[in-house]
Amino acid sequence: MILRRISVWHRICASKWQIYFIGGTMDALELLKQDHQKVKELFKRGQQTEDKQQQKQIFKEIKSELETHARIEETIFYPAMEEHEELKDMVLESLEEHKQLKTILRELGKLSASSERFKPKFKVLKDDVEHHAEEEEEGKMFPKIRKLIKEEELKQLGEELEAAKHKRLRKAS
Repeated sequence: MILRRISVWHRICASKWQIYFIGGTMDALELLKQDHQKVKELFKRGQQTEDKQQQKQIFKEIKSELETHARIEETIFYPAMEEHEELKDMVLESLEEHKQLKTILRELGKLSASSERFKPKFKVLKDDVEHHAEEEEEGKMFPKIRKLIKEEELKQLGEELEAAKHKRLRKAS
């Protein structure tokens, strides 16, 4: 079962990778929005199931996605945004939110799905991640970035993010 999931995941990644190279380059903001949406869907699945083992498995997927997402934001995206004075405070706030999320991820990782603390902590993680994504996408950050940074730069940044993401995913598998 796990092997089948992994091979399906690789086919999905491979098809996205082909689109990326054929010329469907996604800009950085679209790539990050896509990550946010994927995690949102995983949270929904996690909350819908009562199967404790399945909840823990979904949590592991969420954790992997969030760790990869945070890594590419912190090492590539945010440093590029900090070059613009108008974005520095937003970047610093986002980095603080990442610290909080990482703490909750560590705590959840230590709990069994049958723990009475698992479900409430999972909900707190979901709420915090959704808040973070909304702040970036619909708050001031992404709209301000669209005004400040040329589309070509955002596409180049998207390529860098995509490459780093796939490199990290290959290392994990």
